[in-house]
Amino acid sequence: MNEVSEANKISTKLHEILEMRHLNESTFVVKLEKNNLSFKAGQHINVGPANSIHTREYSIYSGEHDDYLEILVKEVTDGFISPVLKKQLPGNMLVVEEPVGYFSLPVKINPDEKLLFIASGTGISPFHSFIKSNPDLDYTLLHGIRDNTEKYEDSFYETARYIPCTSRQKNDDSYFGRVTHYLEEHPVSPNTRCFLCGNSSMIHDVYDILENQGVPSEMIHAEVYF
Repeated sequence: MNEVSEANKISTKLHEILEMRHLNESTFVVKLEKNNLSFKAGQHINVGPANSIHTREYSIYSGEHDDYLEILVKEVTDGFISPVLKKQLPGNMLVVEEPVGYFSLPVKINPDEKLLFIASGTGISPFHSFIKSNPDLDYTLLHGIRDNTEKYEDSFYETARYIPCTSRQKNDDSYFGRVTHYLEEHPVSPNTRCFLCGNSSMIHDVYDILENQGVPSEMIHAEVYF
């Protein structure tokens, strides 16, 4: 027990909330002081209230070189953490554990490869970090959402690179349908390195589509978000 407690002292710190950005009724960005914490874009951190034993994993939304930390959170009404986080105010403290995970870009990106990011909902978070950490990145981002309210801070992305796929609302500036439908209509070339993040059913379906289109399994990287 003492060894576990000592490990927690080393790996867990309190971080002050700098800002709360509410993007729609259920989704928000928590901006925290960084406290010299370093991470690799694509990693996640466990976050929770300072007075609680509960934490939850959230992919880091901010860039590696930002002087703050951000996470993108969607409220789960019967959850232990997200409803509590939604009520937090600047100045409050949150527990933040050390970053973990291996969902990351190659150390050296092959110029002959295309980069395709495929997200559903808040699964866009690690891709936001990828792009913010690497401003010159050559990528295409497919974002599976229900309607326009889930285009989380889409003005950050280059318009030609960000393709929202809305399943419940037709828009002139969006593809109407799921990301799976988009991929079936726009086949992916085998030299495309694909990163998938979101719900498990989307990842399973997209994985099968990509493999059937000739994308090698070693070119497909997945992070199940929920």
